[in-house]
Parts: sequence; C-alpha cells; structure tokens
Amino acid sequence: MDWMQISVRTSHEAMDLIASVFDDIGANGVAMEDPAIINDYINSKLWDYTDIPLQQNVEIVIVDAWLPKDELLDGRIKALNVRLEKLSKTVNTAPCEMTYSDIKEEDWANNWKKYFHPVKIGEKVVVKPSWEKYEKTENELVIELDPGCAFGTGTHPTTSMCVKFMEKYLQKDMKVFDVGTGSGILAVCAAKLGVEDIQAADYDNVAVKVASENIRKNNVSDKINCFQSDLLQNFQGKADFISANIIADIIIRLFDEISGKLDKKGILLASGIIEERLPDIKTAAKKHNMHIVDIKEKGGWAALIIKYRENN
Repeated sequence: MDWMQISVRTSHEAMDLIASVFDDIGANGVAMEDPAIINDYINSKLWDYTDIPLQQNVEIVIVDAWLPKDELLDGRIKALNVRLEKLSKTVNTAPCEMTYSDIKEEDWANNWKKYFHPVKIGEKVVVKPSWEKYEKTENELVIELDPGCAFGTGTHPTTSMCVKFMEKYLQKDMKVFDVGTGSGILAVCAAKLGVEDIQAADYDNVAVKVASENIRKNNVSDKINCFQSDLLQNFQGKADFISANIIADIIIRLFDEISGKLDKKGILLASGIIEERLPDIKTAAKKHNMHIVDIKEKGGWAALIIKYRENN
C-alpha cells in the first residue's frame, strides 16, 4: 500500500492537539518538526560538526502524519479539515497551512524512523527506539520507547523538562500519579528512577494501549497500573507526586480535582504550558492555595513544580 504524507504548519500551542486529531482520523504515524529543538541541539555542542543551519523562524512547527492511500483517504482528509476548522476557534492554529506528498510502500518502513534516535533527555535518562543500539554508561537509565499513536518520545521540551524535574524531586518511596500518560514515558521514567507505586492514565484508550505496551517493554509492569481516566477520576488514593504533561486549559481543570488526590505535602509537576499561559496557571494555583516553587522554560514552553502553601 502507498501512503500520503500530510504536513501542517502550525503554532506550538496547537501542535499536540493537531497530532491528536491525526490519531483520531487513523494516521499510521505522527511526527513533530520543531525548529526550536533543532536549535537546541545545534547549540548544545554535543556534535563535533553539523552543517544544519540555525533555524530563523522558531514560532512555526510542522506536524507530519501518514495516511494509507485507500478508499477511506478522502473521508479522512475531509474530517481533518472539519476538525482543524473547529480547533481554530478555540486555539491559535495559525498559519495552519497543509501540504501533501506521496510515499511509496517501499519507502514507508524507514521514512518515519528517521525522526527517532537515542537521545539523553535528563542527567541520567536516555530514550531510545527499539531499532537503535545504545551502549549506556554506568549511571544512565535507558527507556526503550517506540513512537505510536500516542505522544511523548522525550525529544520535546515539555517532556524533557518533566524528566529533569523528576530526577530532581522524585523519591523512591513516593506514590506517583501520571495524568494524561500518552506514550507512558513519564510513568516509565518514574519506575526507572526507583518508584514502586505508580498509577498512569489517559482519557484516550489508544494511548492507554500504547502506554501499556511501552510499560511491558521496559519490564516495569509490576510498578505501574495503567488505565483509562478522565483526569483524576479513576485514580485511587492520594499521591505524593502528580505529573501532568498536557496543556494549560486541562491543567486548570485539574486543579479542581487535586485536593482529594494530592497529599498536602505533595508535588504537582505541570507541563505542556506555553509561556503566554503562565499567568493563568499562577491564578488557578493561587485559587487553590498552591504556588509555583520551581520553573523551567525552554523553546517557548514552561514546566512547573507546584506545591500547597505551608499554611494550608
């Protein structure tokens, strides 16, 4: 079977939502081309040499997806257009320009794999796809993760900042809730860091399936219970640490549920927040007697460590 690659030029704020739309209409792979990440790699000095130029326009992201060229293709493209138009009414999707290209069957198997290679995303944590070899050092923790119809491969700033915060704040005796687990990368990271009691959930059953497979692949099924949930609805007990790498509007909703699910001395790790929405998160936190105690910012995104105020 041949394939059609559809590329959408859009904003950082909309890219994960557009990737989710592609998932809903049956895409067989989704990838992000973020010029801010390219510049981070160039400036990291990790390469001895590269001829890749610094990207000038870091505001536009490209979301690539691949659809089979079958009898369902026209309907899927129409559904995509309808969903993007609806999305543009609630989120800045500009410029939301689409291009199309044909991919032959013989090129498909390796076309999307070029986006994914082993990458160190924290002080210890390395993420690698299954088809790549990687010789880890003594102190490194390797997460094997194959991209699927769920999100979070570690290369995006929202995920890498979460991992760095987890390395800093997680303790082995904590109970961890991972909300909107996606690919399961943060739950697996917590397990690799030694946490034994982890609940991970996503609203999307496809994501739950992908996360469950990645949890099994990393041999941490005994530490992680993975299931479907709308935010914290189906989580049991109270957590010492809640991770939520989602978007600002959903995190604001999360605050309304958190009092019954987070220990009074616990930590909320919130990410997936564009910098322009930081004031909204601060306002929501204050409303619930919480405050930001640590922050990381990268590529126009912010990740936050949030705690209850001591007088709570």
